[in-house]
Parts: sequence; C-alpha cells; structure tokens
Amino acid sequence: MSRPLLLVDAASLYFRAFHGIPASITAPDGTPVNAVRGFLDMLAQLIRARRPDRMVCCLDADWRPDWRVALIGSYKAHRVAADGGEAVPEALSPQVPIILDALRAVGIGTLGAPGCEADDIIGALAAREPGPVEVATGDRDLFQVIDDDRQVRVLYCGRGVAKLEVYDDTTLHARYGVHARQYVDFAVLRGDPSDGLPGVAGIGDKTAAGLLGRYQTLDALLAAVDAADPAVRPAQGRKLAAARDYLAVAPRVVTAGAEAPVPAVDTALPAAPVDEQQLLALAERWNLASPLTRLTDALAETAG
Repeated sequence: MSRPLLLVDAASLYFRAFHGIPASITAPDGTPVNAVRGFLDMLAQLIRARRPDRMVCCLDADWRPDWRVALIGSYKAHRVAADGGEAVPEALSPQVPIILDALRAVGIGTLGAPGCEADDIIGALAAREPGPVEVATGDRDLFQVIDDDRQVRVLYCGRGVAKLEVYDDTTLHARYGVHARQYVDFAVLRGDPSDGLPGVAGIGDKTAAGLLGRYQTLDALLAAVDAADPAVRPAQGRKLAAARDYLAVAPRVVTAGAEAPVPAVDTALPAAPVDEQQLLALAERWNLASPLTRLTDALAETAG
C-alpha cells in the first residue's frame, strides 16, 4: 500500500497536549509551552508510526459557524466565552500562534477556511484527495469519514497518540454496531453534550445502533414511526416524533463538510525544515529545541 496522507485535527490534539503535559513547562520569559511541546511530540510520534508522505494540520477557522448555530441554537453554546469567542484556557491561547509558527518553519501544511471547522476541512480533504488517508483525531464524530473503498481510516487518539486506535469500517462496526455511512445518523440520535447536541430522549449508543441496524437510515426509521411500525416501541416512537424538528436539521450540523469550500493546499511533507533560521529562533525563544529536533528527525527518517 502506498504511503498515506495524514490529516491532523490540530485543535483536538493540542487541547489534549495542554491537559496532558504539566503547565510548569515554560519558555524563558515564563510563557507556558506545554501544549506546544506536547503537540510537536505528537506529530513526531505520528510521523514515525504512520510514515506519511503527505500531511495537513487542519484548523478551526470558525469554531462555531453561524449556519450551524442557526440550525441548532445550543450548538457548542456552553463553550462561548463572555466576549462571544471560544472559551479557551488562558494558558493555552498564547500557545496556538507558536504552534502555527513552528509548523510554518518546519514546512508542514495547515489549512482552515471561512465558515469551516477543522472537521469540515478533514471531511473535504478525505473525500477529494487520493488515498490512503489517515485522520488523527480525538473526536469520534470523524468516524463518519471512514471509507474502506477509498482507504480512509481514522487514528483515534482519545487515549493519546501513543495508544491510538486504528479504525476502519470493520473496527467501527465491531465497536459501535454501525457502519461509517450510518455514523452521522447514529451521532444525531444519541446526541453529544460536548457539542450541545441534545439527541433524542432515552436513546443512547446501544439503542441508536439497534434502530439503525434494523432500519439502516434515520429517514427509514422516521418513516417507520409515521407508519406505526410495530417494531418501533410506542415510547420510542413518541420520543422520535417529539424530536422531529431537531432530527430534520441535525444531520446537516453533524456532517463533516465533504462539500465545504476548501481551497487547495500543498500536502507534501518536507524532508527538512523549510526555514531553518526561523526554526532556530523559535527553539531559542520558546525553549523548543528538543521537540523541534524530534520532529525534524522524524521527518528526515520518514523521507529516507
């Protein structure tokens, strides 16, 4: 099999780095750099383990797009800060620009687009770029992009990069009882408090999987409710009927934008840093010599 395109859900990983690495790790001026160091080390581990020849770190240009909020007002509402932006830990905010500077100096591509979350960027690239494609994320919603025919897999990093789990459609079905093509409907039915998606009352993972196993799609399930199919328990039917307005819009909110207006991006993974002087400056200013060396060594080893 040819070497993969690695799509990195950047915010998902640097949030995990921030919470997993002690905040006592700082630059000479006292600025926390725990998320930066952890994120760069995650990239080095991924490159060594997966040996990609193409790579893009996908970004949230818009973490809570207006069009999604217009459809479901509760979407990520609990994450809104007093100023209307995203509630991000105070010690993490100044580290994100440093991460982006390091990626530019190394030469690893980044991509965001107006009105798009990182999930939308990943969905678009996974659908259009030649496979194999591997998606590194801690977000289960991205299981929807798995496509065995196109060799698109998810590297689930919920327990960290060192313990990543490789998901194809068979693995996904064994774990959750649904196929990738059903994952959006599954997520809609069960809901997701972390994204402010209410789901359908009384329907959790097992019930959602069972209903989709019987009816295959949300549309077919709702048609069965309308037809008073006896296989749908009366209480479930009432709850599904009561949630019909939510169910009419939620699939669009959950779907990672395979048709999002995502611009072209250079996916090539460099064998060596594209801006050595900038990299040295970043290493000195932010106390990043070790993680940057590990990352550039991983690039050189993979290229060889």
